[in-house]
Amino acid sequence: MKPRPSPDRQIQALFPFALGSILVLGGVRLVLDNLRSRHGNVNGIFDRRMGPRMFVPEGDRIKDECNVFEGRWIWDNVSYPLYREESCPYLVKQVTCLKNGRPDSYYQNWRWQPSGCNLPRFHPLMMLEMLRGKRIMFVGDSLQRAQFDSLVCLLQSAIPQGRKSLKRIPPRKIFKIEDYDISIEYYWAPFIVESISDNATNHTVRKRMVRLDSVASHTKYWNGVDVLVFESYVWWMYKPVINASYGTPFIVREYNVTTAYRLALETWANWLEANINPQTQKVFFMSMSPTHLWSWEWKPGSNENCFSESHPIEGPYWGTGSNLEIMGILHDVLKGLKINVTLLNITQLSEYRKDAHTSVFTERKGKLLTKEQKADPKRFADCIHWCLPGVPDAWNEILYAYLLKDYQNK
Repeated sequence: MKPRPSPDRQIQALFPFALGSILVLGGVRLVLDNLRSRHGNVNGIFDRRMGPRMFVPEGDRIKDECNVFEGRWIWDNVSYPLYREESCPYLVKQVTCLKNGRPDSYYQNWRWQPSGCNLPRFHPLMMLEMLRGKRIMFVGDSLQRAQFDSLVCLLQSAIPQGRKSLKRIPPRKIFKIEDYDISIEYYWAPFIVESISDNATNHTVRKRMVRLDSVASHTKYWNGVDVLVFESYVWWMYKPVINASYGTPFIVREYNVTTAYRLALETWANWLEANINPQTQKVFFMSMSPTHLWSWEWKPGSNENCFSESHPIEGPYWGTGSNLEIMGILHDVLKGLKINVTLLNITQLSEYRKDAHTSVFTERKGKLLTKEQKADPKRFADCIHWCLPGVPDAWNEILYAYLLKDYQNK
């Protein structure tokens, strides 16, 4: 199956909308309700100055430009997956779909192919050299944690036993690589700004309240990090309004989610401008990770979800799990920054991958789904999180390409 590149299209997204969620071991389980979509060109909302551009490696240098976020998924069972589920001892039960009983492994064998170039092949030793003596931190919710887990698995096989370690020190997970003096870290901050959900192991899903004008409790961990990779989306989407404070912390009122999201990003942006040294630090922001909760969006007339899907969607496709108004707000805030933040616009390429979610081959509240729960995928399938190896590996391949470009241009 060969997905086609997405053409221009108009996108409908009724907002506000209802979103329900179920906790999946420190993550989020959403159930979207009462949404409709219209087709459109997602990349079109980002102007060329901040548009995602990449270079193609020729020999040892990076030269030709192309947009790595436009392309298709290519079947490749020779060079993919880049690692094996059973070979990475650091994966959590939430994402080990084969071990949890998934009958197929096709989702592991798709390679993202940009339309006008090739991504550089991920080389663990090259990545280790680029990160030598540095800290890289992924900041966000459980979807961002999956990207952290992916990078750890991509690198860990190149490191001798006894020279690597993983520690869980909430709200962080820290993977140390001794011979290179590297620290790969994950930091739980589902809203980026402060919230009552900031406890990494004991947080509420249904009750949410954020402090839109403060990141103070987080920044002691962010200060001085060499590479910061931020993400925040799905936790905002529980309801069309959210309880929040702004200015006076003891006065809480309801905000429209899009208004609250903009205020939160502006608070984050102010911290960046005051604290990031663009000469020594790099900042990335991951666009929203899409959901695939309703099969009628890609298979008209059906009434299922991502369960039992085994192949990507053939484009064009834009689902109701990705909100264009939120993407527009992100665009505005990044465009207004006085320092460079690289947008990794992984939404459209991930939209095609209805086949790659954990579905019923995962856990809920720290326990694997029972046989009875697996037999009820309409209720229990997780169409938000991703199996590993899988889609988050492609996100890291793109991150690797950007870091490689900067490294070679020094």
